[in-house]
Amino acid sequence: MLQTVQNNNLNEAATEGVAVVDFSATWCGPCKMLAPVFHTLAQEMGEDTTFCTVDVDQNMQLAQQFRVSAVPTVVILKNGKEVARSMGFQPKERLKAWIESNQ
Repeated sequence: MLQTVQNNNLNEAATEGVAVVDFSATWCGPCKMLAPVFHTLAQEMGEDTTFCTVDVDQNMQLAQQFRVSAVPTVVILKNGKEVARSMGFQPKERLKAWIESNQ
């Protein structure tokens, strides 16, 4: 399942276990390409991993907290701590392999 983060509130979704967070923007072309890939992976891998999407324009404080300087940026968190980061579009199989290698 894909959770949409609002009001800079990522804590509920990403404090325990593994969370994959997609920082994106509605005006970003690569973000629009990544969105369906991310949604599909959330459906496929969502039992063991939390998938969250963050609109950087609506959650500027959270984007600053994670030092997001470009979108899309995907961050993997374990128990609330960042363990990996990727910037730019990635095809589904590459993104899935990257997530699995960092769980």
